[in-house]
This record gives sequence, C-alpha cells and structure tokens, in this order.
Amino acid sequence: MTDVADRVDGRATEPSTGELVSEASRQVSKLVREELQLAQIEITAKAKKAGMGLGMFGASGVLALYGGGVLLAAGVLALALVVPGWLAALIVGGALMVVAGMTALVGKSRVAAAAPPVPERTVQSVKRDVEAVRHPQAQRSH
Repeated sequence: MTDVADRVDGRATEPSTGELVSEASRQVSKLVREELQLAQIEITAKAKKAGMGLGMFGASGVLALYGGGVLLAAGVLALALVVPGWLAALIVGGALMVVAGMTALVGKSRVAAAAPPVPERTVQSVKRDVEAVRHPQAQRSH
C-alpha cells in the first residue's frame, strides 16, 4: 500500500486535498466491495442452512404422511377384529371422507370471510380522511 504522504528531501510533505479525497474515495470503494463480499458469504452460508432445514422439514412431512397411513391401516385392522375386513376399511374410509368434508367446509367459510381481499376498514378510514380534507368545517361540527 502506498503512503499518502510523499518524501521530499527526507522530509514528509502533507498530501493535497485532491490526494486526500482520492485516497478516501479509493478506501471507501474498497470497504464497500469487501462488505458486499462479506454479506454474500454470510447470505450463502445462511441459505445453505435454510435449504438443509427446509429439506428436513419436507422429509418430516413425508414421514408423517406415511405414519398417518400406517395408523389408518392399524385402525382398519383393529376394527377388522369385530367386523369383516371390507366393512372395517369402508368404515375407516368413510370416516376419513367425513373429516375431509368438514375440513373443506370450514376452509371454504374462512376463505369466504376473507373475501374480497380489500382492506375495507382502511378504505373507509381513507374516505373519511379525504372528506375531512375537502370539508374541514363539516368535520368540526361533529
């Protein structure tokens, strides 16, 4: 790295303002580049960790799905001890369909309650604000 101060006849001379500005600009550019490289390295490391975590989360979902299937099969087998196997499977399948139907109805009602996706209270508030700006005297009398 070069020294900003030059030596003339063995004595140190002060750098000019232009030289100082140039050196400051160079150092700021270098600092920004190094900070961006550091941020890139940090983000890459975090993305790798997040990717591994998301992969594990997905694998746990698949395993839970298989576990649910095994539990359903166990339910069918347990019920088959008291009724014929085909009837046990029909009962467990029917119960699953009822639960799926109820879940779908609840989901549909929640989606309907959220529609339309317009912030209605905010729209009303903005309309009141616009009216207050247009007619300030009418708002004061309330």
